[in-house]
Amino acid sequence: MTPSPTADYLFTIATVGIVAKSLCASDPFEKPNAGKVAAAISVVFEVLRDLMPSGSMFRERKMGKSSGAAPGSRDWTQIYAIYGLEQWQTIIFLFFNAVLFTIMSLLYLTYFHPITLFFHRLLPIDSARFAAGFTGSVTALSALCLFFASGHFLYSSLPLHYDVVQRMVSSVNDWSTVKHALDLGCGRGILLNAVATQMKKEGSSGRVVGLDRSKMTSLSSTLRTAKIEGVGEYVTCREGDPSRLPFGDGYFDVVVSAVFIHTVGKEYGHRTVEASAERMRVIGEMVRVLKPGGVAVVWDLLHVPEYVRRLQELKMDDIRVSERVTAFMASSQIVSFRKPSQHVIGPGEVRLDWRC
Repeated sequence: MTPSPTADYLFTIATVGIVAKSLCASDPFEKPNAGKVAAAISVVFEVLRDLMPSGSMFRERKMGKSSGAAPGSRDWTQIYAIYGLEQWQTIIFLFFNAVLFTIMSLLYLTYFHPITLFFHRLLPIDSARFAAGFTGSVTALSALCLFFASGHFLYSSLPLHYDVVQRMVSSVNDWSTVKHALDLGCGRGILLNAVATQMKKEGSSGRVVGLDRSKMTSLSSTLRTAKIEGVGEYVTCREGDPSRLPFGDGYFDVVVSAVFIHTVGKEYGHRTVEASAERMRVIGEMVRVLKPGGVAVVWDLLHVPEYVRRLQELKMDDIRVSERVTAFMASSQIVSFRKPSQHVIGPGEVRLDWRC
């Protein structure tokens, strides 16, 4: 019995797909398991279904655990209506290429036999069939990975971002005593407004300052989202250099930052010594403007371990690091710490310079 070209094609897809399971792990060094693979596949199909113009079930999906939405959770469409999409150009680029590779894959499947005959000019028939099937399956797998990446960027930009921000806010025990807070790299204002909402809820008379680099974000649109959220009187925004914050020492009770610090120094390349030095300056500036006894919470991609080492060098208290969460197709973690109320300099010890 002659093997079906379609069967060869689909069998090769399945074979190559086994290797793709490793792409679904949260940690690239973590061994994938059936649960994580199933969850990743579920996310892919959910996102693809949700991108359809009608019959979308994502509109009914709430944030939180499957047992029920957490208090204060929102439908993702509400978040999108207020804040829009972060990195929407990347999402569109990935989705467009996913559609392109899908069309190529379907054409490959439709014309599998002629393509096999073409390969047969150069190879024996069995090798030609395998080469045609393998090439087609790589195309199909590329489409799947691109769909997954675009869906994950969409998920990271909306529901995940909102949920992690709520967790960051809950890391600060007492907001009622907070008079001044800083959101470093405020962007669209999701974290900025969450802090302002918490201050309003606790009856604080303070304000939260959102700082971002010029030409990176429209601060006027950020202020507009604060008014929509009903916290406009608690929020102010300004442009500034994160490595040279325009604030005095010990000015803020709380400093927060979400997926921003890793972008500092990117002009040098993420893995270079110069980029790392720039990021460490930002960490030092955060510590400098934080009041003694103040709390800082940072959610960022890739470089959190080096932040922890720097904070240990600066002798910060209560340094806590969350489990890893995959965001924007990269490993992310939350680190929180408290600035010591006082630091006694012992014999032979030099005073720490936060800005080093």
